[in-house]
Amino acid sequence: MLGGSWGCIIDRIGEDWNEIGGVWAEKLKNGSSDSFSPVHLRPNANLNPRETMIARESHFLFEQESGEVTSLSRSCWVASAFSERCPTKLTPNEDAVAILPINDEAAVFAIADGCGGMRGGEVAASLTLRCLADSVALCGENPKHLRTAILDGIELANHTVQDLKIGAACTIAVVEYHQGWIRTYHVGDSTILLSTNRGRVRYQSICHSPIGFAVEAGFLEPNQAMHHEDRHIVSNVVGDPRMRIEIGPRIEMGAKDTLVIASDGLFDNLTADEVVEFMRKGRLARSLHSLISAARTRMRTDSDEPSKPDDLSVVCVRRS
Repeated sequence: MLGGSWGCIIDRIGEDWNEIGGVWAEKLKNGSSDSFSPVHLRPNANLNPRETMIARESHFLFEQESGEVTSLSRSCWVASAFSERCPTKLTPNEDAVAILPINDEAAVFAIADGCGGMRGGEVAASLTLRCLADSVALCGENPKHLRTAILDGIELANHTVQDLKIGAACTIAVVEYHQGWIRTYHVGDSTILLSTNRGRVRYQSICHSPIGFAVEAGFLEPNQAMHHEDRHIVSNVVGDPRMRIEIGPRIEMGAKDTLVIASDGLFDNLTADEVVEFMRKGRLARSLHSLISAARTRMRTDSDEPSKPDDLSVVCVRRS
């Protein structure tokens, strides 16, 4: 049984299900998904109050124009985000990004990456972040219950994506931020990385994949993993009854630390060391522009460097 905040969210989703999910399922079953696109929310989009209970200041990036970096700041944090589809495909961007401010001292940052090769990846990613945002919105401006809200939101998303019954799935990476402290939550191979301005990696999430576990166990070197033929396989996704949520430690961000949350479109093309080098100094938005440019270049390379064209989404956060 789903009760409490979940019950409220499910009631809301049920009211608009034909518009939000049912239409998608019908289109995909009929093989006409190419002619039907999900709602692409821009920052500060005007949302229909009947359609959603998401907090008014929530920022979503479901598909951006190339080269556009969106920035948002509060008294205790500053964030920059970017999302675009793979440069070699015409189908929709299957990544989605969310910045969910709670108050001046707290926020939730998230990326969802629809599973390629499966129907409705962009739908799964969009619905997953909507479920997360709805659950977080129930906290109001009080971050005390954020941990529960995030876990509830991901669990709700897992049920919602399964209920589409089209085989859709996605990964998700979430960071809870409160007064300079962070806690991470993730399902799948989207990566969370925290580093200092001197280039030291303080935390990096473990990819839920055979290759990710092989690297963590020491059977593969990171550079070998980036060239491995099975690097696309993911063993834990939203939309699977066996989904599990990995919760990271509570970490205090340093004054000059940078947090990076990214889909595999970034870390399949640039090493963690390269990402850290781009993001450890300089203005946040400018550093993100440089990082995106390097990833795009790598996607187009024919050299021995790792290269995997893919949708690309990144959220970067610093204390302010």
